[in-house]
Amino acid sequence: MKENQANYIFSINLSTIIKGTVVFIISLLSLFSIAGLLTSFTYNYRISSNSVNEAAEHVTGEALYYLFMMENRIFSAHAPPNVRPPSLSEFAFRYATNVRYQDPRSFLGREIPGFSIYDGQILVAGEGTDYTNMPIESEPPAEMLQKSNDAPAADKTPDLKRDKPSQPPALNTDGKKRVFMYFTHTRESYLPFLKGVTSPDAAHHSKLNVTKVGEMVQDLLEEKGIGTALDKTDIVNRLHQSGRSYGQSYQASREVFSAAKNNNRDLQYFIDIHRDSQRKPVTTVAIRGQKYAKLAFVIGGEHANYEKNVKLATELHNRLEKKYKGLSRGVILKKGKNTNGKFNQDLSSKAILVEFGGVDNTYEELNRTASAFAEVFADHYWQAESVQTRPASD
Repeated sequence: MKENQANYIFSINLSTIIKGTVVFIISLLSLFSIAGLLTSFTYNYRISSNSVNEAAEHVTGEALYYLFMMENRIFSAHAPPNVRPPSLSEFAFRYATNVRYQDPRSFLGREIPGFSIYDGQILVAGEGTDYTNMPIESEPPAEMLQKSNDAPAADKTPDLKRDKPSQPPALNTDGKKRVFMYFTHTRESYLPFLKGVTSPDAAHHSKLNVTKVGEMVQDLLEEKGIGTALDKTDIVNRLHQSGRSYGQSYQASREVFSAAKNNNRDLQYFIDIHRDSQRKPVTTVAIRGQKYAKLAFVIGGEHANYEKNVKLATELHNRLEKKYKGLSRGVILKKGKNTNGKFNQDLSSKAILVEFGGVDNTYEELNRTASAFAEVFADHYWQAESVQTRPASD
């Protein structure tokens, strides 16, 4: 018997190979072109981890759990009672109108003049912090920025000088300045500092202002061995001399920041100290029977590496929560219209803006807060230093 023999004929079409090769090359070139186009965009138009976060931040936990259930039915055995699929109509409505059901600011923000001062994002909420009591960045009346209008000092100005520690700190920066503090809104003051002033809009002074808080913090950090430079450049005066408006304060303080950074390479941390315009119930807390001026960390979101600034602010907030619960109002992200959006923090990943209290806080309250802030900052600083200098393990 003859075995059946199968004959196979392979036909290679040269034109098909050429077409496939051309398609592959074009696809590859397109991929590189798209990637190049995306990376050529300015930072605020690029897709980043923040872009993904913003796209997903309004997806509820129940909706995410539902998506897990679709992939693995084991999750359904322990599903929360409110599990439901994501609402496509809600997503479509939000992206078509930029209105969010859960955020009333999205309904009113463009309609009410001045409402945009609340248009920030709470990244980390402190105790009692919500969208009704966020830090307010307001421009004072022009007449309040004239030295000739300075109010007299309050009758009773407490002497807050403390006895210097008898022993030098166990750790120190060997005479090097590691922290730089400055004041973009130099003349922001506190009503208890001034005599006969009751209006929050008038809480501005060329001498009695937030620089006093900076002096408190500087002394306390130096006592803890951390070399600290304090720049009390009168930004308002610099604006007057150059013919610029108060709205250009951050451009003026940027010059101070940049000069310090360029002239002293030892500097690592940059702190812009401000005073909030909120009133005392929002900016004051009682801790262990004593009143403190609350702190708020404000980060500008309009630069590429702002998440590093957020990380530092969050670390300090968490440390405050452990030692002085309720002292920090949280970490607030600001960007968009009617705000600077950078606050000079694009110049360093270790730059932060800190609001020390509000218009009603007293010397004593601010001094206690300065002490608490210096304590947790020093804890963070020396821990970070030990990590950096620790020898690598084999």
